Amino acid sequence: MKTKSLVLAGCIALLSFTFAGTAAAADTKIEQALRDLDAKWSAAAGAKDIDKTVSYYSEDAVVMPPNAPSAKTRETIRSAWNEMLTTPGAAIRWKATKVEVAKSADLAYVSGTYEETMTDASGKPVNDHGKYVEIFKKQADGTWKVVADIWNSDLPAVPSEKK
Repeated sequence: MKTKSLVLAGCIALLSFTFAGTAAAADTKIEQALRDLDAKWSAAAGAKDIDKTVSYYSEDAVVMPPNAPSAKTRETIRSAWNEMLTTPGAAIRWKATKVEVAKSADLAYVSGTYEETMTDASGKPVNDHGKYVEIFKKQADGTWKVVADIWNSDLPAVPSEKK
């Protein structure tokens, strides 16, 4: 009887390792898919393809750019990206440094760093760099879309002029 109990316990332990290994492999696959998706999104923004850039958001997404109100509709999200990408001298790129997937495998966040260049009013290039967080949600069709997006600069805030 003791032998049967040990064999049964061993089988259960092996099965639990198998299931844990399968779940870890699935998480790794999702993480890599999200890294790849984020890189493609960055490339679309770098190419100044506004339609493609905006296509990464879900219909109910919220975008929280620095020093501006939140964009909560497709039109305001498009307008925010249009302003960023059509500014003279605009160039932007970002890279994921961390991806975390929920155990439910339907939500994830991606965080990383960005670099942006634009031209100021005097025509001088201004370089910015900072960090971002994107919340991705798996859609009914199996695709991943961003439901929340926020970024901010690592540079010190410029004091505003007193009026």
